[in-house]
Amino acid sequence: MTKRYSPEQLETWRREGAVSIRNFFTPQEVAAVQADFEQVFGRTEGAAEALNKKKEGEVGRFNPRQFTGVAPVPLDCSPALNLIGVHPALIAFAKDALRAERLHLYQCQSWAKFTGDADYDQPFHCDFSNHTLTAPSEDATKNSITILCYFSDVSEAHGPMHYVTRPDAEKIAGPEASLDIDPQRQAVLQQGMRQHERSTAGPAGTINPYGIDIYHRGTNLTAPNGHRYAVMVCFKKAGDESIGFHAWQFHHTKPWRKIFDHATPEQLACFGVQLPGDPFWTKTTIARAQSRYPNWDMTPYRAAL
Repeated sequence: MTKRYSPEQLETWRREGAVSIRNFFTPQEVAAVQADFEQVFGRTEGAAEALNKKKEGEVGRFNPRQFTGVAPVPLDCSPALNLIGVHPALIAFAKDALRAERLHLYQCQSWAKFTGDADYDQPFHCDFSNHTLTAPSEDATKNSITILCYFSDVSEAHGPMHYVTRPDAEKIAGPEASLDIDPQRQAVLQQGMRQHERSTAGPAGTINPYGIDIYHRGTNLTAPNGHRYAVMVCFKKAGDESIGFHAWQFHHTKPWRKIFDHATPEQLACFGVQLPGDPFWTKTTIARAQSRYPNWDMTPYRAAL
């Protein structure tokens, strides 16, 4: 497989903690995922006017309405959306970024935003506080990587994520400052970060990898009748128990056949399924798994016995 990113883009992620890569997904891949978004969410348009309840100069806030369009995989749609988070090209980037031989996918969710559904403007924050119980390492390969993938054209009016590079943020504060609850210090932090913020606006097919120590924020949708389709993908090194989000097994009632019936062994391994040849696989465990997913092609697992 030809890599869809350059060594320079990979180095930018390592040095700055974030990078935007345009046209990462092909037009055909984008169209298939867009069709699934329309099927899952049943709409392509938001309101004519944005919802914005902030006072002038006020820093953005979190509110539950911002997250009503979040839907973790698996979803009742085609394999396109269900497997885009474990696309081989994404896996390749994450492996190189984390210098990992094996990965675990610990978060994968679609996120549809529509103008007027919420005021999506957020304060700058770092994701480590709800991805680990400790703190981010100064070595990015010991953390995880989040990849925000756009499947609609995202202009400044369509709510692009804004972020601050690691070198720019370090001029102001480390990631631990994001947890400071003092209003005055937090206001200073927010204003300082806004002086350095960059936008991830880009066409459908753009990906935006960033680390859990990177300051970032959501911005509001102001485009009349606008929408933003995105998929959030989080990888960590397999076996790293310090980082987590979804427990896939807890969501066993979701349509997992949509994934098992179409995924490769490497893609399934990202969800925690043992690879062919693992001692777990015996004639008995294969038979039991096959009864759970009758259309799962388990040929590689049988061949490896």
